Amino acid sequence: MRRPLTGRTAIGYGLVVTAVTLWSLNASIARTLLDDGLSALRLSELRSLGAWLLLVAGVCAVRPALLRVDRSQVPRLAFLGIAGFAAVYATYFVAIERLQIGVALTLEYLAPLLLLGYLWLVLGRRLSAALWGAMAVSLVGCFLVVRAYDPGSLDALGVAAGIGAAISYAIYLGGSERAGAHLEPATTLVWAFGFASLFWIVVQPPWSFPFNELDGAGDALRVGFVIVLGTLVPFACMVTALRHVPAARAAVVATLEPVLSALFAYLIHDEGLAAIQIAGGLMVLAGVVWVQAQRPDIAAESVSGGDLVPPRSQPGV
Repeated sequence: MRRPLTGRTAIGYGLVVTAVTLWSLNASIARTLLDDGLSALRLSELRSLGAWLLLVAGVCAVRPALLRVDRSQVPRLAFLGIAGFAAVYATYFVAIERLQIGVALTLEYLAPLLLLGYLWLVLGRRLSAALWGAMAVSLVGCFLVVRAYDPGSLDALGVAAGIGAAISYAIYLGGSERAGAHLEPATTLVWAFGFASLFWIVVQPPWSFPFNELDGAGDALRVGFVIVLGTLVPFACMVTALRHVPAARAAVVATLEPVLSALFAYLIHDEGLAAIQIAGGLMVLAGVVWVQAQRPDIAAESVSGGDLVPPRSQPGV
């Protein structure tokens, strides 16, 4: 078992918590835009394209060499951008349209289980019982927080979309970790958001965007928040974090998102929290603390199977 990189892993976990906190706050801000009539898929297109344009402009101004990648990396980045970055929102939004939000969230947060299963069954890694235990505690807590024990009527397409959200979320985490073994975070983000944006442009041409659904300066500020603090910054935090902690551990810590979403809904929208939701939140916190307290085995727990922090240099063509 490798010696833990204490400072780096602490930074990694801090970045994961920052990312899920911003995603949770973003849910409350985005909800206002959705209530004003903007469709969830159009909002996904807007946040992806806006984040990509800001990224390209920033990288071109600061370090344009980061735009270049080896041709061998392009197919993986295309898969990450479309099957990870773009698909995770498309599938999740279909799920919440056809299922109760709690059920959709529970299905999406099967991603940690899928990642551990991939490491164990496909890659043949030996994972600690404590890691499995921390994941189980977090998932049960998430189940209680979103009150998925009362699912209502289940729709087959909605369930399929929820499972698709879990798969695409796992692809996003695992693919970002693998890319981080060869590329700087900015490079991964530019190319992945680029392919995600291309996907949305093909599916929903931007010239048909319903700008009339955006009402004044208030909505413009909310869109700016969604693009910058709800998308660009948290994605950058998570992709950077996955250079320091394995994707499976990051996924367990990310189960804080439903807890924080419920907390922000209480603070912003005055939505009450039941005792069982509070108990579930404490379980998620216990699982997160448990996974951070364990001695990491980078070789076994990472998708790439090696050190998570790559060399500073990278080839480009």
